[in-house]
Order: sequence, then structure tokens, then C-alpha cells
Amino acid sequence: MFTKINSGGIRGIEGFFVSVEADVSNGLPAFSISGQLASEVREAQERVRTALKNSGFQLPAKKITVNLSPAGVKKGGTAFDLPIAVAVLGAFGVLDIRQLEDSMIIGELGLDGTVKPVTGILVQTAAARDRGLKRCFLPEENRTEGILAEGIEVIGVRSLAQMAELLNGRKVGVFGETGWTENEASKKVLTQFRENMLVPDKAYDVDFKEINGQGVLRRAAEVAAAGMHGLLMCGSAGTGKSMVAARIPSILPGLTWQENIEISKVYSVCGQLPYSHPVLSKRPFRSPHHTISPQGLTGGGRFPKPGELSLASGGVLFLDELPHFSRGAIEALRQPLENRRIVVSRAEYSCEFPADFLIVGAMNPCPCGFFPDRNRCRCTETQIRGYLRRLSRPILERFDICVEAAPVSFHELEGRNLKNESSAAIRNRVERAVKIQKKRFEGTDIRFNSHMGSGELNRYCRLGEKERDFAQKVYEARGLSARSYHKALKTARTIADLEEEPQIKREHLAEAFGYRILEERLWGQEKN
Repeated sequence: MFTKINSGGIRGIEGFFVSVEADVSNGLPAFSISGQLASEVREAQERVRTALKNSGFQLPAKKITVNLSPAGVKKGGTAFDLPIAVAVLGAFGVLDIRQLEDSMIIGELGLDGTVKPVTGILVQTAAARDRGLKRCFLPEENRTEGILAEGIEVIGVRSLAQMAELLNGRKVGVFGETGWTENEASKKVLTQFRENMLVPDKAYDVDFKEINGQGVLRRAAEVAAAGMHGLLMCGSAGTGKSMVAARIPSILPGLTWQENIEISKVYSVCGQLPYSHPVLSKRPFRSPHHTISPQGLTGGGRFPKPGELSLASGGVLFLDELPHFSRGAIEALRQPLENRRIVVSRAEYSCEFPADFLIVGAMNPCPCGFFPDRNRCRCTETQIRGYLRRLSRPILERFDICVEAAPVSFHELEGRNLKNESSAAIRNRVERAVKIQKKRFEGTDIRFNSHMGSGELNRYCRLGEKERDFAQKVYEARGLSARSYHKALKTARTIADLEEEPQIKREHLAEAFGYRILEERLWGQEKN
């Protein structure tokens, strides 16, 4: 007898439809699975065979053939165990699977027949909904994540025996404690998640009010957050660079529900979503170690998965000790910073991953961190040049804002009479600036000033006569490159937006050009 069950796989961060076909016939007893399978899928026959036995199903000795279609697409993961088991039981006539034509089944089986959670549920459930299916049978621990896809009935399954009971004992779609359907209960879960997102302060354990001094870094972080401008901080160890970077997500605009779902999809595929609360509800903050490989940053592998750049999408990617990253890892940033996406190509297909993040870098001025204080710095000029040469000019120019982290005075460090501004107050200004940009770029795919092209620069960054004369003097005196000048214009536009000024003024340009001085000094030291 032939049967067919709907299931799904993952390619990159997208789900695709898989048809699990099973046939039982006379002949030498055997259990074979075909369809371009990874090792963990080929091993499913042993897990399924044992799970069936331990679930109380005594099947006659027959030839069992299972095919995962389309056969020309490589399939990995353990999510095909449960659909294979159901298809086999249907082929033996043990289960009535006629009611599963509009359903998808996903789940890993333990040897005792329990259904174990798998990764990528949010992606696969959304793919099933988009294909027109009405319900999904998922592992019980994944059911809350499946609900987030919305528009499709989600049913949690704890074991293979329970799955058989649901199909033979009751009509699909009406379950009590044994299932989870898209009814009032699931809507309450979605409402609760959305309400949690409305109070962003509760999502972060850190706040800008905890930072004493460093007014320049605080201001630079605010401008960077308002326009999604890359930020590079240079200063000796212990001046607060990492503290500022860790608090930048707390001043970014709050997540919309759609943004949260898109970010959570990446984390779902990577298996980094908690089962109890399968949405992030806050901007990501990723800080990979400097020993990370280029592939670890961009993503890839035999079955390509997102890397750190994609996990930081929608939030902050913090690269501490930037010159210590390998040259390959640093240069791998160039294209994603421009295109805000990553394409990983394989012989048979390619995957596209998001990479729309705010990059924040931190570095010391020399290997020991004390240059130019020659009373403490013992680094030779050759050592300093070698240290800075790790950062190419194109990479330095990817940072719109480059600032120096000066040592904090004892009075600032003690902070008895200081009233530091909170993240909430800074975020209010950032959100007002973001609204201005949203209205400015309405109808385009541009969201922030840092994403502007030449056409938008000519339209939205026009300078008055006095401002143009000032910009020309700075451009010629400092020998700026065209890219560096355009970066300064974009930053000046964001500074004006923070002050809700329709026109860029001289003081906005002066601040923006000031954020390029460190880059020029670093590049000058490298050349010398």
C-alpha cells in the first residue's frame, strides 16, 4: 500500500516542501530510505523502526520503501522521523491518514517513541501556511514557536502513540489538553508576546545612565543609533568602549512585530530560540571573539546556516579588539556592510542571509594600548604600523563615525553629583529621528540615512552657500576621499534629524567632519 505525508525541510533560512512517500510490499524484509539524504536522515530508519516497536506497533515483516521528494534536493536534519513513521503506519493500514492531505508533520523520534523538539519550526510553519496547508503537527515543546507563524492551526504532539490516538480516535482540529489549536488560548499567547515588546526597558539589563563621563562616546552612540551609522571607538583599555557598545541596543528603536518574527526566524534555524519564549523581543547584540573564522562570521557549511552577521541583523554587531581579527574575517565584512545581505553559493543552489546590522568596533591605538603616551607605551613604530595595517582603508571608511575614548577622570568615575541620561531618554530622541527618516524615504527600500545612495544625497543633503563653502574647505584641507565626504554628509543629515532641523547647518557638518578625524589619523599612522 502506498501513502504520502506532507513535511518540510530548511534551506538557508527558508522552508521548502517535502513529500514523504512510503510503500509496503511483499519481499525480503527491508527498510530503505532514498532522496538525497544527509547521514542523520539515513539513520532515521533505525530510530523509526525502534520507536515503532517501543510504541506498541507490531508490524509484519515486509519490504518498506520510503522516498523523500523532491529527490534531487539535499535533505538534512532529524525532523523527518515522525512523518516517516506516520507514513509507514499508514502504508500498513494501521492509521487513517486521509485527513492529513492539508497537514504538515515535523518531529524527531526518540527510541522510546517520544517526539523531540527540532530547530527551524517558525520557518517551516510559515512555509506550510504559505503553501495553503491548514495545520501542522509539531513536537509539544515547539508548539509555542509554531503559533507565532499565525494563520495556521498548530497541534503539539508528545509521542508517536499520541499521534496515532489523534488520527484514529478523534477528528483532527478539535483537541482538548492533547493539542494546541489556533483558538483563544493561542491568541492570548500572541497578545502576551506583543505586550512584552511594548516595554523595551525590561528587555535590557544595562542602561546608559550607568556610564559616567565619556560624553563624546555617548553622543557618538546616539548619532550612530539614529541613522544606523557604523561606529569605531579607539582608546586604551578600561575607558568604557565595551560598556558603551553593550548599551547601544537599549537606545535603538523598539522592534515591530514583523521585525521580531524575521529576526526570530534566523535564531530558530540556528537553534537559539528558547522553547518557553521563542521570540527575542529585543534587538540582538552579538560580540564574537576575535579568533572567529570568516565562515563563522558570514555563515556557510555543508548545509549553509547563518553566521554572526545574520544573527546580529536588526541589532548590533560588536567587534572588540578589531585589529586582532584575522584579515580574512575583517575583509569579509566589506560586501555585507554595503549590500546588507550575504549570499552563500553552493554547486546546486545558493542561500541568501540577512546582514542588516549596526556595526560597532573597538580597538586600542597600539598593541599595548597606551600610545601616544610614551611614558607608558613601549611599542615600536614598526609594531604600531603592523597593528594598524590589519585595518585597510576601505574597512575604516565603512565606519561613518570614528571617535576616541579618552581616559575618565576621577571626578567623573566617582560620579556623586552626576545625573547621567538614561537609555529611555536617548531612545526617545532616536525614535523621533527614525520617524523623520521613515517619512523621508517612504515608498523606497531605504530606511536610514546611512543607506542613502548618490541620488538621495543630492536630494536630501543639499547644502546652503555657507555650508557648501565650509564643506569645500574641509574637503580640500584634509584631502578627504569621495566616500569619506559622503559618509560625513549622511552623518550630518542624521545629526540634523536629531535636532529636528530640515536643513543641514554648519554646526552639523562640523560635528560630522569631526567624526572622520580619527579615521584619517589611523590611516596616516598606517601609511607612515
